[in-house]
Amino acid sequence: MENSAPEKSGRRPRLSPLLALWPYIRRYKGRALAALAALLAAALATLVVPIAVRRMIDFGFDVGHAGFIDRYFAVMIGVVAVLSIASAMRYYLVMTLGERIVADLRAGVFAHLLTLDGAFYDQAKSGELISRLTADTTQIKSAVGASASIALRNIVLFFGAAIMMVVTSPWLSAILLIAIPVIVAALIGSGRGVRRRSRGAQDTLANASAYAAEAIGSVRSLQANTAERAADARFHDDVEHSFEAARQAVRARALLTGVGIFLVFASVVGILWAGANAVLAGTMSAGTLGQFVLYAVLAASGLGQLGEVWGEISQAAGATERIAELLDEQPHVRPPANPLALPEPARGAIAFTDVRFAYPTRPDVVALNGVSFAVSPGERVAIVGPSGGGKSTLFQLLLRFYDPASGTIAIDGVDIARADPQAMRARIALVPQDVAIFAATIRENIRLGRPEASDAEVEEAGRLASADEFVARLPEGWETPVGERGVTLSGGQRQRIAIARAILRRAPILLLDEATSALDAESETLVQKALDRSMEGRTTLVIAHRLSTVLSADRILVIEHGRIVEDGTHASLTAQGGLYARLAALQFGEVS
Repeated sequence: MENSAPEKSGRRPRLSPLLALWPYIRRYKGRALAALAALLAAALATLVVPIAVRRMIDFGFDVGHAGFIDRYFAVMIGVVAVLSIASAMRYYLVMTLGERIVADLRAGVFAHLLTLDGAFYDQAKSGELISRLTADTTQIKSAVGASASIALRNIVLFFGAAIMMVVTSPWLSAILLIAIPVIVAALIGSGRGVRRRSRGAQDTLANASAYAAEAIGSVRSLQANTAERAADARFHDDVEHSFEAARQAVRARALLTGVGIFLVFASVVGILWAGANAVLAGTMSAGTLGQFVLYAVLAASGLGQLGEVWGEISQAAGATERIAELLDEQPHVRPPANPLALPEPARGAIAFTDVRFAYPTRPDVVALNGVSFAVSPGERVAIVGPSGGGKSTLFQLLLRFYDPASGTIAIDGVDIARADPQAMRARIALVPQDVAIFAATIRENIRLGRPEASDAEVEEAGRLASADEFVARLPEGWETPVGERGVTLSGGQRQRIAIARAILRRAPILLLDEATSALDAESETLVQKALDRSMEGRTTLVIAHRLSTVLSADRILVIEHGRIVEDGTHASLTAQGGLYARLAALQFGEVS
């Protein structure tokens, strides 16, 4: 993914990205056809008006045909009624179609984002993704709704009026053959500039949105470090860049509009001059000239308005291109075509065999180098070692957020690369160090572990995780909102919610990643009791820097520089006098 990148040099702007919207339009082809029918009816009603005007001018003012004027005005009232009804239907159908398509597009983009793996999110900026999901789709909505409707209407009016001009006066129509190629060339040429500048404006806005999302999400850190002024200055610069890009896009659109209107109406003035001379010479009736001029005005206004909405459609093409790039992103971690079924009942056995891995963003730095170990069902295994040794990477691979470069990882004897990722992850419960808490109630946050769980099951999981101890003191109990990222909760409370999720999940494998590292002694005691309950009957892998939390493990794996260098119990590893013994000596004062 090319994040916030401007359009590549030499890349030719085009409208073809709008074709990516066709699958969404096709879902509602009945509504689209109805809108097209209403549009054609309104256009045809408009094209009938000049004919009535011609006959009224030529015959309505003749005393011998005095009754005609009443009939012509009655016909025109009927035409206006058809025009108003058809226009109202067109507007309703097209606008609701645009809203529906963009709603589907937003849902589709969000669903696609949820399928992308760690390699994508290692480089993507969440603020930019939100910008694409909101600002870009809003730009598309404007084009698919009002702009597309106006463009189609004016295309029909232009060609319909052009045909009627030829029928009315072929020789006057020939004059337009000189002007039309010039007008169309100006529209196309200016439209390319609009598309290029609009794409740049959307990219700079995404940059600003990305930084704003990061800054707002970390506002307390900014305030604590008195960095508000620096953050404000950076965002102000991003906004100014966005404004300048948008100003250039607007300037290109203004130029496009001005040139189009001048060329269009200059040609109408020329035709009117030639027609007036023909009427004076007696070679054309006044009614015929009036009919021709009205058709010329309809054609000119249609082409002129097309020039205006062309800029909006060009902007939408740039936005659609950005959305299409996002939808084209494919996860490296994919379900196999014919996934193997995991055995039932689940046992919780884990096996790493000669696993090698490097993160996509750091391909030259080996994170795991030939790691092999096995964990029996129900076994508690602790993973310790220096920071950066590869402990958390084991969990990342076990959850299949990434695939190893070589080697295999198996759960219950099945290579996870050959299993369905969702079925495999359903057998794992994770309690991370940095708990993700959503701006919802405590009940809803716990239910994330198993969305279909009942209220009673959620509360029981909370009780087992010792969350009921603090929930009982809250004014709304389990229905208490916790704020964005759980800002109203302490670290220990957030951890207990994460443990409650893991308990509710009822998974045979439990992964604990530094679950108590940032807690005070009292909170750690409560959380540790909850962890002990959550580990009962489960295969458990525990990452910990505090060795006091792993003393009760059945085995301890010591990992350093991506390799498992020691494997044993606390007593045996201490006796060996290796890396674990040195770590234990630092924390417990034990002598190897």
